[in-house]
Amino acid sequence: MTVFELSNASVVRGEHAVLRDLNWTFREGDSWAIVGPIGSGKTTLAETLLGRHRLETGSLHWPLFDRLRTTGRKIDFPSQVVTHVTFREDSRLFSYAGRYYQQRFEFADSDTPLSLDQYLRINNSASDAELASMCERFGISELREQPFITLSNGQTRRARLARALLTKPELLILDDPFIGLDAVARTDLTALLYELVNDGKRLVLICREEMVPKWITHVLKRGERNAERGMKAEAGQMVGSGSSVPRSAFRVPRSEGEVLDLRDVTVTHAGHTILDRVSWSVRGGERWAVLGPNGSGKSTLLSLLCGDHPQAYSNHVELFGRRRGSGETIWDVKRNVGLLSPEFHLYFTEPLMAQRAAATGFFDALADRATSPEQNHRVKELFAAFGIAHLADRAFKSLSSGEQRLVLLVRALVKRPPLVILDEPFQSLDAKAIERCRAWLDSELGEDQTLLFVTHELSELPRTVTRTLRLDKGRIV
Repeated sequence: MTVFELSNASVVRGEHAVLRDLNWTFREGDSWAIVGPIGSGKTTLAETLLGRHRLETGSLHWPLFDRLRTTGRKIDFPSQVVTHVTFREDSRLFSYAGRYYQQRFEFADSDTPLSLDQYLRINNSASDAELASMCERFGISELREQPFITLSNGQTRRARLARALLTKPELLILDDPFIGLDAVARTDLTALLYELVNDGKRLVLICREEMVPKWITHVLKRGERNAERGMKAEAGQMVGSGSSVPRSAFRVPRSEGEVLDLRDVTVTHAGHTILDRVSWSVRGGERWAVLGPNGSGKSTLLSLLCGDHPQAYSNHVELFGRRRGSGETIWDVKRNVGLLSPEFHLYFTEPLMAQRAAATGFFDALADRATSPEQNHRVKELFAAFGIAHLADRAFKSLSSGEQRLVLLVRALVKRPPLVILDEPFQSLDAKAIERCRAWLDSELGEDQTLLFVTHELSELPRTVTRTLRLDKGRIV
């Protein structure tokens, strides 16, 4: 029995044909994964099922909806039939537009912030017992009273998945559900999704090919331009891009002594200890991996270094030889730091072209400012190095999550900062793009630039990373 059917479907966005002559039939009992390189139209395909894009040619038919109507149920299509869980929560429930990144840490900024518990209860009829059970399954029970805006990237993803399941959709589409989760959380989520499929839940996953669960029955492979339907293939191996990256002649000024020095740093919120007596010193030119499970305190630790967390002033936090609170401004701190993180990605909502979005990194701001010819050349150089030169004049908001992530990686690197902080920078990227970025960081990052690299995937670490800081429950382990 057919759930939906796309026939000879083509979708054009702007001047680009994102989908062309696609045929796809989802039948009862199927479980599908959509895989392919960044920018290949995976998310556009999901949004097409939701009716968000007009078909230039072809048709989309929902026999499932027709059957539901015959039962006499009053159904709002597609909101009560299809739920699409994406990287960014941007709806009437919660929107990052109009908010700012530092607001995550300024807990007193709002008298009545939306709590996780309130977020989970909006627009669904789940009972208290169902909600408690779902929170337990996703490991977020202890976070229910915490403001939604303060959750880490991994915690936010688990919360969004939990809420999606509480709405009990007829078809659930999960866009990159495994990225941002630690190994244990990914294993647990895979098992949970398998239970749902066994219980008859209709499921579509959008994910990397190597992350496709074994129980998926069909894989839709997207190419650069065309889609191919096929049965599940073996997971692909990560390979190099095969392209050389030109080496810049720019020399980075030498960093003398310690770049950062933290002594017995403790951060608490609402009675919860987020960082517990953390001491850590990093010298100029060192390459560090920062590891730990979701909720271990990694994002909070980095926020202290970037000047975003107010509790830096009540702790011993030294950056480039100056202790926080000794008279420097947040902009003095940010001048020396290049940052990319999932949380920052969420808050970057400026209506800019891709190259102008990247150029904001020169000024540690979000709004566009005039740039010099040398700065414009630097942006073009990095766009070419990361294989996104063709995106320069595209609107940032029109890009896929992976394309946006590459633009923000350029933004973090444009000013050649002494301290580069990359928090899960390769989320939403395919294997080829990841290897290209790793190669660039290994060969092009100045020998006196310091790198802090956060990941749940050890295979993503640049080869020049030689030191490790591991956190668990706010402590160094």
